[in-house]
Amino acid sequence: MKICITGGCGFIGSHFVHLALEKDPEIEIINLDKLTYAGRLENIKDLKCEKRHKFIKGDICDKEIVKKICKEVELVVNFAAETHVDRSIMSAGEFVKTDVLGVQILLQAALDAGHERFFHISTDEVYGSIKEGYFKEEDKLKPNSPYAASKAGGELIVRAYEKTYGLKSTITRSSNNYGPNQHPEKFIPRAITNLLRNMKIPVYGKGENVRDWIHVCDNCEAIWMLMKGKHLGVYNIGTMSNLQNIKIAEKLTKIAEKDNYINYVEDRKGHDWRYGIDTKKISELGWKPKVELDVGLKQTFEWYKKNVDWWQPIVVDR
Repeated sequence: MKICITGGCGFIGSHFVHLALEKDPEIEIINLDKLTYAGRLENIKDLKCEKRHKFIKGDICDKEIVKKICKEVELVVNFAAETHVDRSIMSAGEFVKTDVLGVQILLQAALDAGHERFFHISTDEVYGSIKEGYFKEEDKLKPNSPYAASKAGGELIVRAYEKTYGLKSTITRSSNNYGPNQHPEKFIPRAITNLLRNMKIPVYGKGENVRDWIHVCDNCEAIWMLMKGKHLGVYNIGTMSNLQNIKIAEKLTKIAEKDNYINYVEDRKGHDWRYGIDTKKISELGWKPKVELDVGLKQTFEWYKKNVDWWQPIVVDR
C-alpha cells in the first residue's frame, strides 16, 4: 500500500508516520509537508535512510504538487492544518486557506486520480462547547473559534465531495492531544518547558475550562485501525476523562516538584468552556485508549526534560 500523509512532519502526523512504518513492513509513504513553524524535519530525522518513506516539501494548496502525488498513491491521509486557536484569532485568513481550500485541492486531486476514499483528520472543537454530557458524531457542528470554524469548513467540503462525486471518506474528531514532539505553543508542552526553565505556567482565566486529553499514540492507533479496516464515516476519538485546565497544571507542577508555579492570565477571546465527545462508536470497533493520563504526563515531562535541544530554539517566553 502506498499512501500520502500530509502534514507528516507535524506533531500528530509525524507520530502517525512512525506508527505506520512500524506496523506495516510493506507500506510506502509520501510525506508532504510545508514545513511551517510547527512542521519540523527534526520530527522525522530518524527516517532519513528509510526507503519506504519519501519526504516532499510542499503546500497542500499547491495544485500541481498535490496532483502529481495523488497519481502515485492510493490514499491521502490529511493531517495538514493550521491548528492553534490563539493564532487563528490573530490571523483567521491563513486558517481558512489551509484548512478549507487546501482540503478541497486534496479532494479534487484524489478524485481525479481515481482514489476510492479520503481520510481527513479533524478535531472535537468543531462541535463547540457543551456544558454537560458528550457530543455524538451526528450532532450539529457549532464551532466558535476561527480555527474550529476552518476545520468544520474542511469537513463540509469532504462531505460535499462524498455526496456529490462519490468519493468515500473517513473523518476523525479527536480531543486534545499531548505527548512528545508537540510545539511549545500548546498548553501542556508550554507548561512543561516553562517549568523546566523555572517559569510559571500561564493559565487562562481561572483555569476552570474543561478538556478531554488523549495521548498522541492512542490517537494514532485509532486512526491506524480505521484506515487499515477501511471504516468510513465520522469517528470521535478521546478518553471521556474530562478535566479542568488548572488540574492539568497542578499535575505538572507536582511532577516537576514545584509549588506556586501557576500564573493566571487574561482569558482567551471566545474561550470554549467545555469539550466532551462520546467515543462509543469507535469503542465498538475494539479500540480503547491505553495511556493513562498521569503516566502519559510524566512520560511527556521526561521527554521534554531530555530533549532540550529540540524545543529550546522554538520556545516562546510567556
